[in-house]
Amino acid sequence: MIAGVLLDLDGTLYVGDAAVPGAAEALARLRAARLPFRLVTNTTSRSRAMLVERLRGLGIAVSAEEIVSAPVAAATLARDRGHAVVAPFLPEPALEDLEGVTLTGGITGSNNGRPTAVLLGDLGERWSYALLQEAFDHVMDGAELLTCSRDRYFRKGEGLALDAGPFVAALEYATGREAIVAGKPSGGFFYAAVRALGKGVRPESVVMIGDDLRSDVEGAQRAGLQGWLVRTGKFREGELAAGSIVPDRLLATVADLPAAVMLSP
Repeated sequence: MIAGVLLDLDGTLYVGDAAVPGAAEALARLRAARLPFRLVTNTTSRSRAMLVERLRGLGIAVSAEEIVSAPVAAATLARDRGHAVVAPFLPEPALEDLEGVTLTGGITGSNNGRPTAVLLGDLGERWSYALLQEAFDHVMDGAELLTCSRDRYFRKGEGLALDAGPFVAALEYATGREAIVAGKPSGGFFYAAVRALGKGVRPESVVMIGDDLRSDVEGAQRAGLQGWLVRTGKFREGELAAGSIVPDRLLATVADLPAAVMLSP
């Protein structure tokens, strides 16, 4: 019996500047069925407040409390690991979600002390040799390497664009340190999202819906959830056929979700 649903944003509820047809209606039917859901995302290009506005502009009404984002999870991770001063290497809009830590260096260009952690995100074309060198220097000086995600790529227009993962891998290779992931596919992120669904909801009774085989499907499965894959966004038939990751279910689009949920044991 399915007791809750987690849904990816980019590539699942919307692609580019358009909502996936039927996405808003799918969420409405989940609400009508009183089946709790949360929107989970690794994006760092927008704050939670900006995501709410973007979704509303696409006809999908949600609240900030219904979004579990990687920057919010990263701030929690940093605090839990005792980091008071963090160097952020992620887009400026996400900085407002990094509550409870002092930001220094990185994209802020400020000097608020020596960082004990470096936090990476999807800077995209903002990445430069100088920024990578600065992050490298901090880690070699003892800062812990944290990242919102290690996603390989995302859908951009009609093609694919590099995400944070390749830059995370570059710094891991250069420093010999392994990054700690705050967002998907980390188990801690999924467990936090499951807790947000309500008291008593167990991971094994939750389905994760997304377009990424690794971050969405495999990550969810390793955390004890079901991982369902949609054929939208970054989905590639060849990757599915060639890989060892087997989704618990395939959906044409998120519009098929309500019927699939009701039919699942």
